[in-house]
Amino acid sequence: MAEEVKSNKKVVLPGYVTGEPKASDMEVVTSETVRLRVPEGLTAVMVKNLYLSCDPYMRNRMSKHEEPSYVPDFVPGSVITGYGVGKVVDSTHPDFKTDDFVWGMTGWEEYSLITDPESLFKINHPEIPLSYYTGILGMPGITAYVGFYEVCSPKKGDYVFISAASGAVGQIVGQFAKLMGCYVVGSAGSDVKVNLLKDKFGFDDAFNYKKEKDLNIALKRCFPEGIDIYFENVGGAMLDAVLLNMRVHGRIAACGMISQYNKETPEGVRNLFCLITKQIKMAGFLVFDHYSIYRRFEEEVVQYLKEGKITYVEDVAEGLEAAPAALVGLFQGLNLGKQLVVVAKEE
Repeated sequence: MAEEVKSNKKVVLPGYVTGEPKASDMEVVTSETVRLRVPEGLTAVMVKNLYLSCDPYMRNRMSKHEEPSYVPDFVPGSVITGYGVGKVVDSTHPDFKTDDFVWGMTGWEEYSLITDPESLFKINHPEIPLSYYTGILGMPGITAYVGFYEVCSPKKGDYVFISAASGAVGQIVGQFAKLMGCYVVGSAGSDVKVNLLKDKFGFDDAFNYKKEKDLNIALKRCFPEGIDIYFENVGGAMLDAVLLNMRVHGRIAACGMISQYNKETPEGVRNLFCLITKQIKMAGFLVFDHYSIYRRFEEEVVQYLKEGKITYVEDVAEGLEAAPAALVGLFQGLNLGKQLVVVAKEE
């Protein structure tokens, strides 16, 4: 293995962002030569990044917050960080050795020194496409697993609604629900995505929310008897309409609210009284509080994939130069499936 590379291309955030993010809010730069060795005396892992994950939560990190959030704001001028898949090129941590494949938090750059190796997961199934560890076998996958099974407490026959259903998390939730024997409906932002939900992922029904004049009426059409489980990815007007259509003792897993991320003043929700009158349980959750069950999740979902019980769709951007536009595209609904970026080909 060479001890050096001539450069380390990376994506940085020059300054904090307000409103709708643009690809030009990020810059692709080339740094000084980086050594492919962990510095002496440091317990760390040096990885060559192969795939990077574009995730909606990253938008919050691009703004300055007066109060600390559940993940820290990006530091202007520094490399953007997010989930990714890499190959170990050097390690001083006993759990990782050279040539291991890993996933976890890394930099949006060609090579990253991971100084918190406890946050990494060794990939146990390299026979599965490694890119899946940015999605169905990574953070979005275990998010879907925890939110559906542990927060929503599903049972056979439940009526399940998922917003942003063709995205990285929603497409998995819907398939988990179908395996459970539930009736599943999803919303998405294009007819192509709606067809994907029904034809590829096996949803019972789906609708294009952009074509609906009244979301309340759309939900009543799809759920004449009401909704037992809502997997919340959107917020705003969608949440307001869902609350009107929840059944007594319904459950809502609040995973994300992408419709609100670019607003300086978030929209209010008017129908919260339904939580009381219908005795609805609505709970937010953070996936990294549940990583203790990751290995159980991984083995279960790998088996589903191998048996063809679950499928997965990715939207792949090529090269670090494409990363800013790929991330911004999430908020414009441009991605079809899980958005990821290829930094380097698998070796």
